[in-house]
Amino acid sequence: MKILVVCQYYSPEPFRIADICEEFVRQGHEVLVVTGVPNYPEGKIYPEYKRRQKRDEIINGVRIHRCFTIGRRHNALFRFLNYYSYAFSSSRYASHLKEKFDLVFVNQLSPVIMAKAAIAYKKRHCVPMVLYCLDLWPESLTMGGISKDSFLYRYFHRISKKIYMRSERILVSSKLFSEYFEKEFGIKNTEYLPQYAETVFEPKKCYKAPNGTIDVMFAGNIGAMQSVETIVWAAYKTKDLPNLYWHVVGDGSELDSVKQLSCSLDLSNIIFYGRKALSDMPDMYANADAMIVTMKKNDIISMTLPGKIQTYMAAGKPILGAIDGEAAAIIKEAGCGMTCPAEDADGLANIVRFFTEHHGNQEYSERAFAFYQKMFLKDKIIQEMIKKLDF
Repeated sequence: MKILVVCQYYSPEPFRIADICEEFVRQGHEVLVVTGVPNYPEGKIYPEYKRRQKRDEIINGVRIHRCFTIGRRHNALFRFLNYYSYAFSSSRYASHLKEKFDLVFVNQLSPVIMAKAAIAYKKRHCVPMVLYCLDLWPESLTMGGISKDSFLYRYFHRISKKIYMRSERILVSSKLFSEYFEKEFGIKNTEYLPQYAETVFEPKKCYKAPNGTIDVMFAGNIGAMQSVETIVWAAYKTKDLPNLYWHVVGDGSELDSVKQLSCSLDLSNIIFYGRKALSDMPDMYANADAMIVTMKKNDIISMTLPGKIQTYMAAGKPILGAIDGEAAAIIKEAGCGMTCPAEDADGLANIVRFFTEHHGNQEYSERAFAFYQKMFLKDKIIQEMIKKLDF
């Protein structure tokens, strides 16, 4: 197949879509990616891509065209400019693209308007469009405090419905997304396809040898939706445990604020590492007895399954979480850890205290890896994805 891929984010930005496209190529398919200029997560254009450098390149057999994009920085105005600069420039490029592809595939993160380029190409060439929904729109706006009664929400509701309705097939990364599409838009052509875990993680590489301490670790984006402040408060409530340490690996818009909160509480049992390369993460995981997942208390967030869940399971790590909804249900189904309600610092402190006092649980590790093999293997999921792209 010849596949046109539309996604605002692509390597060297840290998203799975690059891995997916490279696997498509390895399996004999031809791929062109229409993406933006790299600036995530720091919000600044990567130095090697400034001044129109590398607008067209080939990485591991994948052809890439990068459309004009304004860096998102860390404020609302520039985030708006970031979203619309890519949507406009990519749509213009796609509408003039003469090359014929068998289909267009949208890896839909936020914002949903990144899919406009796919619709522009579909309209000109009359090919099917498959959309892989990883963030729900317009509901994602409510996580930023946008009211459903606002003009902005109603505007994006119309745009979202139009985009989703134009898709021949919608793949959803959470089972609860299907309920949302049917209830909100009357759309029934959704199929469940969870995200996979990167193959660099495996229990042998991530095993932690006993060293007299219990170490729990959060790894990933540190934004408003991740509620990492819940981890800081839980660390405060467990500072009486001399052998327990909390580790936070990652970067994001809320990193400075959670570090300041830690300093104000005078905590010595929590360590911040900043962002690490994916290749370094197995070694980081090898310092952890269990992995932490936290999210904001929000009806829409509770429908999502954070990608770190699959990664934690691939590493064979117990999972301790302050989360609701789909993620909590998956951990319970797998039997690989303990959870409490989202934003419940007391609850998180209690389950980590229980884990510490019982010196972990080897069965959690075994169940985590077994569930990963059953549900989240990369080869299995990509093969299933290719089947769903074949019309």
